[in-house]
Amino acid sequence: MRCELYNMVSIEDIKAEIDSLRRALNYHNHKYYVENSPEISDFEFDTMMRRLTDLERENPQFADPLSPSVRVGSDRTSEFVSVKHRYPMLSLSNTYSKEELGEFFVRTEKEVSKSEYVCELKFDGTAISLTYENGRLTRAVTRGDGTTGDDVTANVKTIRSIPLVLSGSGYPDFFEIRGEIFMPYASFERLNAEREAASEQLFANPRNAAAGTLKQQQSAVVAKRGLDCTLYQISGEALPFKSHIETLEAARSWGFKISEHIKVCKDASEVFDYISYWDEARKSLPFPTDGVVIKVNDFTSRRILGFTAKSPRWAVAYKFKAESAVTRLLSIDYQVGRTGAITPVANLEPVQLAGTTVKRATLHNAEQISALDIRIGDMVHVEKGGEIIPKITAVEFSERDKDSRPLEYITQCPECGTPLVRYEGEAKHYCPNQSGCRPQILGRIIHFIRRKALNIDGLGAETIELLFDNKLIHNIADLYTLKAQDLAVLPRLGEKSADNIISSIEASKTVPFARVLFGLGIGFVGETTAKYLADQFKSLDRIISATKEELMESDEVGEKIADSIIDYFAQPENMETIERLKAAGLQFKSEAVQMHSEALVGKNIVVSGKFIQHSRDELKRLIELNGGKNQSGVTSTTHFIIAGENMGPAKLQKAEKLGIKILSEEEFIALIGENSTAAEERTEERTEERTEERTEERTEERTEEKNIKNIQPIQGSLFD
Repeated sequence: MRCELYNMVSIEDIKAEIDSLRRALNYHNHKYYVENSPEISDFEFDTMMRRLTDLERENPQFADPLSPSVRVGSDRTSEFVSVKHRYPMLSLSNTYSKEELGEFFVRTEKEVSKSEYVCELKFDGTAISLTYENGRLTRAVTRGDGTTGDDVTANVKTIRSIPLVLSGSGYPDFFEIRGEIFMPYASFERLNAEREAASEQLFANPRNAAAGTLKQQQSAVVAKRGLDCTLYQISGEALPFKSHIETLEAARSWGFKISEHIKVCKDASEVFDYISYWDEARKSLPFPTDGVVIKVNDFTSRRILGFTAKSPRWAVAYKFKAESAVTRLLSIDYQVGRTGAITPVANLEPVQLAGTTVKRATLHNAEQISALDIRIGDMVHVEKGGEIIPKITAVEFSERDKDSRPLEYITQCPECGTPLVRYEGEAKHYCPNQSGCRPQILGRIIHFIRRKALNIDGLGAETIELLFDNKLIHNIADLYTLKAQDLAVLPRLGEKSADNIISSIEASKTVPFARVLFGLGIGFVGETTAKYLADQFKSLDRIISATKEELMESDEVGEKIADSIIDYFAQPENMETIERLKAAGLQFKSEAVQMHSEALVGKNIVVSGKFIQHSRDELKRLIELNGGKNQSGVTSTTHFIIAGENMGPAKLQKAEKLGIKILSEEEFIALIGENSTAAEERTEERTEERTEERTEERTEERTEEKNIKNIQPIQGSLFD
């Protein structure tokens, strides 16, 4: 009977019902997720959604990629395609004090007289650019490097506060709207609770969780994580608006979620009042925010002010100071890194800090513990450095128990029981049992497979542990004896993953000598030092046979590094590993490199910040190819700094104090005379690597503090 009744319904009626359900569901989505004023129950909403899903499945000819049903996402794995932004997503200049912000007002009003400013909370999430054509969402792209980003449209469609089809009228046929995708605290706490129950690595903070979620390969996963989005900037041709606030009001009428906390300020004093209010009030917000964005309201004034190469001159961000709290120190754990370095970690009575529950914080080393005179049971001041990494900054001595006793630092390794040592000039204690201490063995292998070392895909920290626990590997040389059939039978792998891992291990045999040297994990030999050693000695055999004095002739190699290199090669197990790596076919000699020019000969150069056309690594390589030397820090011997977006304020302050010249990326390229077309081509080539680079950086950071929940140095806004 049911089939007969169904057959009596005309195809026109079915189409009409589908359209009606879509309109109703879009309306109720907006009421619930944007206006916070639902008109129907969850049961009623779910009933309509099930009916729509059934009708769409039975009538595939009426499929629509913007149907409300796509909000649940898909289980299909998707690859992200790189897309060039039609309008570049610039970054904002940051200010960290009211004095710096005052300078912005003085500069602005000198050029455009008295100005109105729009103040907006700076959401702490990941930037997104949404493209709408004829009122329909057609593309969503991440900020990327500001010029090119990743197409994440399928994932963005699952975010219910983003309209798939616009409402109202008067919107342009084509425009882009920029905003911030973020994870509310409630979603963040729920997600971490689920991950903790499943014994998975916790996210450090909502910002990282939002960025990681947006890059999930399955949109169904994104749909479950509760992302939100607030929009704040429209870009397009000949937009019919005279001011920023007009565009936001129009966008709100079209169905976009615009922050309710925006305020038009008539002068600088009102801006300062807004900042003072939200510096305290932000603590009660249900989402993360790390500052205030101040924009000139009038578009004519904006055109007069214009842009620098990196940011608009009509806008600036004021960053809030790190939030702090007081809580009790319950105990201290001691963790072992890949070099044997011991890091003490404080276990705290849970406390809310910058919107997250903090349970642990780093104590760095015995010297810091002694300097703070910290004791178990103390009430301590906890701060998030850069709003990310919790650290203890002071003890509240007025609340100390009179019976408390000074803390005694451990004398044996907490993992293997070996007596700890402390090297001359080092603040940390070390476990010297390199060959028998599990965290050190795993750490060295994980370091070896990193992108900046041997770049072996498919082998993350968990897989390395799996191989180690199954006695398939015990050191880095064992990687080159692995067989696909041995891997395929392990949990979470399978034949395809096993084949991919073996292929990547094979490909690592072509990695240049400098990266292999870095991958060996010699104490104090970082990426830059490894490059200098490779350039100086040309082969590993020459480094092994070099005297201490000869090693110290290489740039950035002092007595401590030279001693570490000699000690590394004096250990028989290390030499045995190297012989096995040589037999496997790794590169232990440098290929001849043709210099581009001698434009930078004798110049010491520091690279700081984020860049549009080049990565920091590429800029450092260009410095070397043109005869210059890279420096990691600003000193009196620095000739100039290549500064990108968000250059470290400490480096900037020191450069200004020493009178060191600061060049933009464009000025540096002009200095060495590099072809701009080649730079554009390189930018496009780099795009494929960016997702991998960001993922690898997060993985490296998690590895360094693997067991420290809520500690993870891990980043967006149209201008951030």
